[in-house]
Amino acid sequence: MVDPVADPKVDGVRRISILGSTGSVGTSTIDLISRAPERFAVTALAGGANADLLARQAMAVGARFVAIADESAWPALRDALSGTGIEAAAGEDAVLEAGRREADWTMGSIVGAAGLAPTLEAVRRGGIVALANKESLVCAGRLFTEEAVRADCRILPVDSEHNAIFQVFDDARREGIEKIILTASGGPFRTLSRDDMARKTLAQAVAHPNWSMGVKISIDSATMMNKGLELIEAHHLFALPEERIDVLVHPQSVIHSMVSYVDGSVLAQLGAPDMRTPIAHCLAWPRRMDTPVERLDLAAIGQLSFFAPDTERFPALRLAREALRAEGDAACVMNAANEAAVAAFVDGRIGFTDIASVVEETLQRCPTEEIGDLEAVFAADGKGRRIAGEVIAGFAGVSIAQAGAAI
Repeated sequence: MVDPVADPKVDGVRRISILGSTGSVGTSTIDLISRAPERFAVTALAGGANADLLARQAMAVGARFVAIADESAWPALRDALSGTGIEAAAGEDAVLEAGRREADWTMGSIVGAAGLAPTLEAVRRGGIVALANKESLVCAGRLFTEEAVRADCRILPVDSEHNAIFQVFDDARREGIEKIILTASGGPFRTLSRDDMARKTLAQAVAHPNWSMGVKISIDSATMMNKGLELIEAHHLFALPEERIDVLVHPQSVIHSMVSYVDGSVLAQLGAPDMRTPIAHCLAWPRRMDTPVERLDLAAIGQLSFFAPDTERFPALRLAREALRAEGDAACVMNAANEAAVAAFVDGRIGFTDIASVVEETLQRCPTEEIGDLEAVFAADGKGRRIAGEVIAGFAGVSIAQAGAAI
């Protein structure tokens, strides 16, 4: 792991690469870098399909290399960067190259399983990888942690919950740690019944009450699958068993997570719900940096509330715990099934509460297999998507039949 005392880039110019620069985490990272250009030099950016935004980002921060995953967006990116001297390429190999480019610090924020391979390339290169791609640890946690040790790569958690734990987790005296507590906002449907949730639309599902996030993560927050993925991620990040990881619903999203110690102490990290805080903590680590984030005013907030999660109304949490206990490729299959189900919901092929049902049935149909390498991870991901597709087809057929009967 990186020794912050010996790291020459702690106080000098830190070379930065951002995988997933056009997403919500990537754009927040760009915002922070742009506010302190003397501290950072951007070596590579990688985006999905938004060529216009990617080109504007590259020119704003002076990136040396830019990769766009969607090859159909290549002409637009090429034209936008013409004459700038910025090297650019398109396709999966180009994104992998962005992960390999020399950097002291990499933001891994490509959403979904697509972020696995390029983020692993960055880990293998060494240095610091700030991880916002949950799927890297959910699908291939052991592989990632082993590669990080082998490459002397320090993984810093960007998710607000894991970053909060990282800030108050006494790793040097682990024997004093009793458990960690992940907080969850509960999403926009926190108080609704399953029947009420079943009628909710896409627009309602992505309307998170506290955080500004992308469509996929917003839906995961609404189903609480996001917290299930974070539970698995926490297991790998902090090397704690599933039974020592709790989840607590905290609607105000002020306490981002807590660590409980054996002497009865509970340490918490608090802050306004703005992803630029944990991103900045990782960007400057082990130092701190100024941010434009709104300062926390506890007197104005007045009251903080907490509730135990309801796994009957939000079965995704239960499914995540079951997948973690099952080990092997169960978590990878679960993640693949969830991505497929969320996409089907976005397309209007299934209802909101069908998302967790698709995941559960997919897990029931998939025998658990061991994962020994990245190829096995992709095989498990493919298996999960294939079986989830079959389940979704059945669910969609039932929905269509019910609609016809109603007419």
